[in-house]
Amino acid sequence: MTRQETTPPRIPTARVHPLDPPPELSEMRGRCPLAPLTYADGHQGWIVTSHLLARQVLSDSRFSSNPRIRHSAVHDVLGDGQPPEEDVPGMFVGMDPPEHTKYRRLLTGELSTRRMREMEPKIAAVAHELIDRMQADGADGADLVTGFAMPLPSRVICDLLGIRYADWRDIQPVSEKMLRIDSSAAEVKECYRIIFEFLANVVGLKQKEPGDDLLSGLVQSAELSDVELTSVAFQLFTAGHETTANMFSLGTYTLLTHPEQLAALRADAGLMNSTVEELLRYLTVIQFGISRGAAEDVELGGQTVRAGQTVTVSLPAANRDPQRFTEPDRFDIRRVPSGNVAFGFGVHQCVAQQLARAELRIGFQVLLDRLPGLRLAVPADQVRMRDGAIVYGCQELPVAW
Repeated sequence: MTRQETTPPRIPTARVHPLDPPPELSEMRGRCPLAPLTYADGHQGWIVTSHLLARQVLSDSRFSSNPRIRHSAVHDVLGDGQPPEEDVPGMFVGMDPPEHTKYRRLLTGELSTRRMREMEPKIAAVAHELIDRMQADGADGADLVTGFAMPLPSRVICDLLGIRYADWRDIQPVSEKMLRIDSSAAEVKECYRIIFEFLANVVGLKQKEPGDDLLSGLVQSAELSDVELTSVAFQLFTAGHETTANMFSLGTYTLLTHPEQLAALRADAGLMNSTVEELLRYLTVIQFGISRGAAEDVELGGQTVRAGQTVTVSLPAANRDPQRFTEPDRFDIRRVPSGNVAFGFGVHQCVAQQLARAELRIGFQVLLDRLPGLRLAVPADQVRMRDGAIVYGCQELPVAW
């Protein structure tokens, strides 16, 4: 037999249509929703492609987030082994309970319903300001990525954390490079260092001059060390703009290429909540999924995952599972939301997901209200996508109105 016949496949990456996951993922799910997967360093693990098994893995405490016992699906795509993760206190995305619980509790308190409601007028004001600027600068057209999709969530997360937006603009190219799968391990590690150093300086300023922001609240609680505070800021900062920004760009592209759905939304603003949930499900911008390491032998989907093996959960495949979603490959803003896993699941489900939902709901509403003639300025097949990034989206989105 050839090596191709005996070696389990690598994670699929090639898309046929820009809005659909690689077709091999649905083929895998049809054959076996828990399938063998080969990682870049030769590790023999597994890939999950069903909604049911995805939720099982992400909610089972026997599957660990600890980077020491799991392999990265992202760097499996990259092809040069494990990512250069910094082993520093406070990186709670790589922790399991009870250690993880302390950070989750603190952030849940800071990201309260009250704070989210207080931020809604700010989100709307920023959205209106950005559209004013696009109209002034471009007359009847602009790149929606640079004009709206990226600056809206970026300004919101800067406001939440108490970071000067001008400083963010200087560091944003570093953040983008860190999240590209064609960046080398050395380049990613250097990006980590630059951003961490930048945020350590922000934390230092908050200790001297606290304000009414999340980082100042954490500083004043005195429960975290300087390094822990910087680690928490790092995770919120890097996740707080890239995912939502790409949801805006790709979501707008989706609406503009589904004119009947866009017309229905324009006719009934009450469909906005279900539209946001459907976009989250249908697009699932975390395109390579989430990895967990088995801390012990686990029976899963009729097979045994051995202790030390990694399971990669394909979120895009889980969100297109016909066992959970009727006609999953059809974009339908009237679909009744039913538990998509775009924000993950279990104890590591995105702590700021309600902020992201508010940004998307308000941002899309302002965009559609202010630009009733919004349309693509180029043919749909000429829009360049971020195939080489951890977070999928549009590289640029030329629009007119």
